[in-house]
Amino acid sequence: MLINLSIFLRPLIVLFFKGNNFTDPIDGKSYRKFLPYGYGKQRANALSPGTLSLERHRQMWLYLQNETNFFTDHLKVLHIAPEQEFLRKFKKMKNLDYTSADLYSPIVDVKADILDLPFEDESFDVIICNHVLEHIVDDRKAMSELYRVMKPNGWGIVQVPMKNSLQKTYEDFTITDPKERQKHFGQYDHVRWYGMDYFDRLKSVGFDAEINFYSQKFTEADIKRFGLNKNEIIPVVRKR
Repeated sequence: MLINLSIFLRPLIVLFFKGNNFTDPIDGKSYRKFLPYGYGKQRANALSPGTLSLERHRQMWLYLQNETNFFTDHLKVLHIAPEQEFLRKFKKMKNLDYTSADLYSPIVDVKADILDLPFEDESFDVIICNHVLEHIVDDRKAMSELYRVMKPNGWGIVQVPMKNSLQKTYEDFTITDPKERQKHFGQYDHVRWYGMDYFDRLKSVGFDAEINFYSQKFTEADIKRFGLNKNEIIPVVRKR
């Protein structure tokens, strides 16, 4: 219902916010402002009216567009818990053999548990899995599954909520009350805050893992125009 409602209302929202101060690189449209967003303290100019993208989504799009073969080569892609706008655009791309998967979402191709993916070993050239692992208690098992189904020389983006100032991931599985999880982990259904040792976890299952502050490649003017966060990391993984 919410997906259908957002599709219906989006043209009106886009028209209302039309302007020249901000540009969403995903749809190329410009706006006088982006919308505030965030649990608790809200971030100004975070949510694009057109694509409903956040800073991390726009950064990822720019990375895919400028630094990878995602838009040009024939690639078999697995997208876990796909963002609505990405799913819509990626499904239309003729160079992609695109599969979306999630345990609960009504809009995906395959209903799948990330702890036991129903795909053969070494099936996908590219895997995208954003803001999923913070919900999973056994996150290393989920990482292992992503590694298993990735082809050799494959790559992926596996974003999670991170505190860059936190060296060691903070998790406590005795905290189950939604209000307490909100207090400790930033959202009612999260089970941890990832620290910089997140990349060690990715490496422990076999991945090469890259800490990429991609937004910092842009000028301050473009960071503001695209609504990016220069402290946001893109975790890029590769399978040798």
